[in-house]
Amino acid sequence: MTDQSKTAKLACIQVEAMLCFDLYSTHHAVGQVYKPLLAPLGVTYPQYLVLTVLWASDNLTVGAIGERLYLESSTLTPLIKRLEGQGLVKRKRDREDERKVRVKLTKAGDAMRADVQHIPTCLTEAFGVPMPELMGVHETLGKIRAALKKQAEAEARGDA
Repeated sequence: MTDQSKTAKLACIQVEAMLCFDLYSTHHAVGQVYKPLLAPLGVTYPQYLVLTVLWASDNLTVGAIGERLYLESSTLTPLIKRLEGQGLVKRKRDREDERKVRVKLTKAGDAMRADVQHIPTCLTEAFGVPMPELMGVHETLGKIRAALKKQAEAEARGDA
């Protein structure tokens, strides 16, 4: 088989056979489950993720939140500003390094934690897969994410 015929054959792969499509479409499906759960709270899924990080460890810098969520500050800052506009967080310059912005839950933001306690159970049930199997998928996705991140970093350095 020539390189050209291999390339042509690859171009004919059905979208349903692509792992990347599986990830993309699953992400979309998960978002559809989250939407009605988060709507009464007035937050989007990305905002919920920011709040979840803060519920685990409050008063973090934007950079620290970004590291946890694999998001750039330019993506994260508008999310945090909207949360601040909703009265759920406060932003404040770091006392030791004014280049950094710290994000802290307000009383309303902290109180919302009680309103989301049911969400993980709802998602687990919606997945329709036994917990041990879900844990295996979680572990595998973590490995894939780490490998992709490593590859992207190598390419950014010019190593790849």
